[in-house]
Amino acid sequence: MAVHEYPHRTSGFHLPTSRRNGSASDGGVTATTATRSYAFASLRLLTGFVFLWAFLDKTFGLGYATPSGKGWVDGGSPTKGFLSGVAAGPMASTFHDWAGAGWVNWLFMLGLLGVGVAMVSGVALRLAAVAGTAMMAFMWLAEWPPAKHLSDGTPSMSSNPFADYHLVYAVVLIALAVAGAGVTWGLGKVWAELPIVRDHTWLR
Repeated sequence: MAVHEYPHRTSGFHLPTSRRNGSASDGGVTATTATRSYAFASLRLLTGFVFLWAFLDKTFGLGYATPSGKGWVDGGSPTKGFLSGVAAGPMASTFHDWAGAGWVNWLFMLGLLGVGVAMVSGVALRLAAVAGTAMMAFMWLAEWPPAKHLSDGTPSMSSNPFADYHLVYAVVLIALAVAGAGVTWGLGKVWAELPIVRDHTWLR
């Protein structure tokens, strides 16, 4: 049977379409990967700014959440107002006892600063995820979204019994650490190449 009798058939084997168009496909994959990296980097920087701004505002009383003259450097407490106002949840009395304590202020502020710097710089994202998630867990317990009413009977104004912004921040921190989002627009690659970080991957 001659080949010319079936002009639509040709001899030899054929590479799959994706291989024959390799340059286009590879280019598409590369572009998608780059776009994803930029998206994660943007999310990382914005998240870092949230934590850093909270630290700066509570430290210096920049007039946003913390009134001018009420900052930490002015003798104010970054935790007393929030924790003393807890009015629902199983840890309400514990938070009242902790409100304004020196060790609580220091842990809270160092947590904000550490997570913020880690996110902005792109280093130690795993440590930041652990510390940040712990902070968000305590703040979630303090606000206690499951409560419909506060201890005095007034509506809690909770819009969701489980998922609030503290939970969202915790998931974001974990996702950024898992994705290794510190390389793009950050020092993650340089950090990962340090001998101590190579030997202890949990420091990444």
